[in-house]
Amino acid sequence: MESVPIRLIAAEMIAVTALIRKLEQFVRLSPADRVVLARASSDRVRKFGPRVDITREGDRPRDVHLILSGWACRYKQLDDGRRQVVSFFLPGDMCDLNVFILKEMDHSIGTITSVTIADLSRDFFDEISAGYPRIATALWWETLVNAAIQREWTMNLGQRTASERMAHLLCEIFFRLRLAGLTEGLTCEFPLTQADLADATGLSKVHVNRTLQELRAADLVILRGKVLTVPCLERLMSSGLFNPNYLHMDREGSQLDANE
Repeated sequence: MESVPIRLIAAEMIAVTALIRKLEQFVRLSPADRVVLARASSDRVRKFGPRVDITREGDRPRDVHLILSGWACRYKQLDDGRRQVVSFFLPGDMCDLNVFILKEMDHSIGTITSVTIADLSRDFFDEISAGYPRIATALWWETLVNAAIQREWTMNLGQRTASERMAHLLCEIFFRLRLAGLTEGLTCEFPLTQADLADATGLSKVHVNRTLQELRAADLVILRGKVLTVPCLERLMSSGLFNPNYLHMDREGSQLDANE
């Protein structure tokens, strides 16, 4: 089969490449697979400003959201305003695969930066299931990886010290961005505020500030102008007791590769 070029013109469509690159950590997609993902990512596109909700707890879910550009988060909030961030969404991530089978949302999804999303319908996933088995299998892989990330976050909150917790989270974000081709050497975008980090790690903002200062003083991280630099990734991994095995980046599905 001849290669089918995919020309992604809009800047936010870079995330389609990120999605494809991420899914191909599991299985090599065919040119037709890439085309159908690009088409779905450009059909129903919406833009949101920073610090707004894409969907709220109690809403009726209708579509799966694909993050094309920007950062977002999944969170739960108590009546008194206290918030727990339970995951971050990066370009190329899908929010809650198959969420449309639920009656209502049991959590909210909010933006951190300005965000562009593509709404993926149930019909799209029916099409994938019927005609694109490699994409369907790769999406199952992503679902399992997301569950593994949630387990690791539980371990982070329950067992790691504040410094280990922060170092681990920074490692995870860096690895996920690198997996999607969104890092430059040891540097990546990092728009999270100390309040975001506090909500994700279960620490106070004062404790987050102190912990980041400790990591800086140890020359483990450099944070300047919403950019993160990791001078020595191995040292940061050691500091956070970080083992990337739960991200399953070793091509477990290589036996499902598309024919060349």
